[in-house]
Amino acid sequence: MTHATILQQGTIHCFPAGLRDDQGNLVNAEVSAVLYDGKRLILASDKPIPGEERSAMFAMPMTGQGPDDRQLEYFTMPLIKQAIKYEDLSLTADGHHVLATTGFDRIDSQSHDLNDYNHLLIWPLGEPDKVQVVDPDPRDGVEGSLELRLKLDQAIGFPYYKIEGLAAVPGERGDGLLLFGIREQGQSHDDFAYVSRIVGAHYEISDSGNLVFVDEMREHYVFDPGSHPEVRFDCGLSSLEYDPYHGRLYLLNSFEVEKAGEERIGGYLWEVSLGDFRARCVPTLVTTPAGLPLEFEHKAEGLAVLDHDRLFVAYDNDRHLGLGSIDERDERHACEAPYTLLHVS
Repeated sequence: MTHATILQQGTIHCFPAGLRDDQGNLVNAEVSAVLYDGKRLILASDKPIPGEERSAMFAMPMTGQGPDDRQLEYFTMPLIKQAIKYEDLSLTADGHHVLATTGFDRIDSQSHDLNDYNHLLIWPLGEPDKVQVVDPDPRDGVEGSLELRLKLDQAIGFPYYKIEGLAAVPGERGDGLLLFGIREQGQSHDDFAYVSRIVGAHYEISDSGNLVFVDEMREHYVFDPGSHPEVRFDCGLSSLEYDPYHGRLYLLNSFEVEKAGEERIGGYLWEVSLGDFRARCVPTLVTTPAGLPLEFEHKAEGLAVLDHDRLFVAYDNDRHLGLGSIDERDERHACEAPYTLLHVS
């Protein structure tokens, strides 16, 4: 059983305080994805961050004192700025490339107006200027991972779904197995159920540095967080993360519910060895050293493995501004994203 202890909590300034969009609305930090590349944290928001010199994806050093947002760098490559609603980031199984996925939760069958919500991007580690779209429509000039969307449609089997997890793990074919975590599935955006389901396919990295799928997309794993007696709220999958130090997969859940007239947000963390994942065994809930469930007080949406013993959790609280135990202040600024640094054992 894995235990987790909080080492540090705080907030990251994702853009200048008081930043407003074209309509004059205050921009809110909604970090939904985080990745550690060995030196820096790469973070992504599921909402655009306006400004020619900004984008929804940015990086900063991870120091011994925590993330250093004084050295924040935005990724302003056109393809990265174009994609909308980033939901997770991952390294390839060999650690040589970065992958970024959007939510794939909307498409327009009559036009290409919503293609920007359907992107899987890849670039060599440390070289985001070489970003490419994975599995695009074969027709020239049509942006988006539209061939991938067709494969997801077939594997998931519902007209509506939302991708919120992405992880590449060692596989039985090619260069690895790429996993997509599903948070919502149903008939439409207002008729769905929260789920914790994973589909995926094996891949190879081509000579041009792009990712090519080499077998059929299919379901690999599904579990029900609510079946655990100590999970108090209805959850959906919010992130996947491969831990190469221990050969396991972390599954992050988050919830946003109303109970007794009060809105509640939070999340839970699970782990499963790759062997148990392939055997479809139930994952283990990560607990405190006292054996109690590790229940996050904020909406846990991004997870990164820093090293053998540490995890970084990023929160997307949407419009909730309360900081709770993260900071003695009553509420965060709209430009701030809360985070927690964990020690696991």
